[in-house]
Parts: sequence; C-alpha cells; structure tokens
Amino acid sequence: MKKIVTRTITGLIFITIVIGSICWSVYSFMLVFLAVSLLGIHEFYKLSSLSHIKPQVFYGLFLGAYTFASISLYAHDIIGFEFVLLILLFFLIVFIIELYRKTEHPFANIAYTVLGAFYIALPLALLNFLYSPFQIRGEFNTHLLLGFFIIIWTTDTVAYLVGSAFGKHKLFERISPGKTWEGSAGAFVSGILTAYVLSLIFKDLVFYHWMIISMIIVITGTLGDLAESMLKRSVNVKDSGTLMPGHGGILDRFDGVFFAAPFVFIYIYFFIAN
Repeated sequence: MKKIVTRTITGLIFITIVIGSICWSVYSFMLVFLAVSLLGIHEFYKLSSLSHIKPQVFYGLFLGAYTFASISLYAHDIIGFEFVLLILLFFLIVFIIELYRKTEHPFANIAYTVLGAFYIALPLALLNFLYSPFQIRGEFNTHLLLGFFIIIWTTDTVAYLVGSAFGKHKLFERISPGKTWEGSAGAFVSGILTAYVLSLIFKDLVFYHWMIISMIIVITGTLGDLAESMLKRSVNVKDSGTLMPGHGGILDRFDGVFFAAPFVFIYIYFFIAN
C-alpha cells in the first residue's frame, strides 16, 4: 500500500511539472526538458559504467545540452540552422578527446558518449516541434504536445492495468517478462479512445490524425520501453535510477518518449505541418 501511495504522489508531481512546463511557456518547457535530458544522459552513463565502459561524462553532458538547446531554439525560430549544424563538429570532437584518455576500450567509450546525446537529448529536443507544429502556417499552440503526453500516459497506464489483470501471453519474454499481448491490446484500444476524445477537445487535428499519432505512439513507445529494458538487462539492474520514488529513474519514465517523439515528428512534418 505504501508503495502505491508513493508511486501515485510521485506520478502526480511528475505530471504536474510536465504539463505546467508545456502550458507556462516555451522557455519553461525547454528548461525543464533540458534538465530531463542531462539527468537522463547522466543515468545512461552510470549504467554504461557497469559494463566497464568509460564514456566522456562531462563532455557528453555538454554535447547533450548543446544538441537539445540548439534544436529547441531552432524549432522556435530563435536561432538559425547553422547553429544546429555545429552539432556535427561537436560529435567529432569526441574522437579527439578519446585520443588523449588512454583507455582500454576507446571506441566503446566514444560510442556510448555519442549515444547518450543521440538517444536522449535529440528525441526530447524534437518535442519542441510538436509545441508549434503549425508554425509554418502562422499558428502556435500547445495542443499537440499535450495530446502526445496524454496518449503516452493513458496507454501506458491501461497496458499496465490490463496486463496485470489479464496478461497471459508474453510479448517479449527474453527482454521484458512483464509485458503481455493483452496489455498491448489494451493500449491500442485505449489509444483509439483517447484519440477520439482529443479530437473533440483539440480540434486542430481531425480524428484520423489523432488516431494515427496514437497508434505510432503505442507501437514505438512499446519498442522504446523494450529497448530500455534491454539496456537494464545488459547491466543487470531493475531500474535505471532512483530519482523518482516508485517509478525508477528518468530513463524508466521517458523510455517510450525517446522512440515515439522522432516518429511522431516525422509524421507531423510530412503529413500535417506542410
């Protein structure tokens, strides 16, 4: 009972911070998710160290911060694309730094350092494009970004509840024994219902767009969850961290977002924004 209460309180605080940052301003959203990016990258590097990998922690955090900040500021038309291109140079500097470290597995260190920014900071930065998906048409609102998180949270919760109550057939037992096909079916159904409700509240998009976005989130969010489970299993830990009591760490809470955000961004860019 105490665990459920702790989990609920932590979840409510988490949801309040995320929704509050979205609704307050683009700057509050960028600051909150910059912090999430850095905390997530730091967790990722801690996990990698359990496999005797030595990523460039400080430079990796800088790389993640610059990746997130430059893409976010570009998304809101605050800086030009030339600043985003500098990311390519900063990625190459990882190789130069590693030349002087004299470590046992230099290319593994390089790979994990770069992956931290690519896996965590880049997807979270792309969320800024969802913040203003219609910018090219002179519109600006928070509806799509709010809808994105509402779908993520609703389908995750329903998948957990349905899987716990009725789950018998394992979805991917080798990676995540707790996930079931029944839970995934519950996520799909709840995703469609959530999309319908969102189409009534946020009328910027018609129902079929919301439904497609919801299906993208359910599929890619599940894959993101499995990928993070694969990471934890590879280093033999249950949770990525302890920052959020009852929920684990940043990677545990945003694993689905890391995969869903790029796919939703691509769909928005090609089928809605232009």
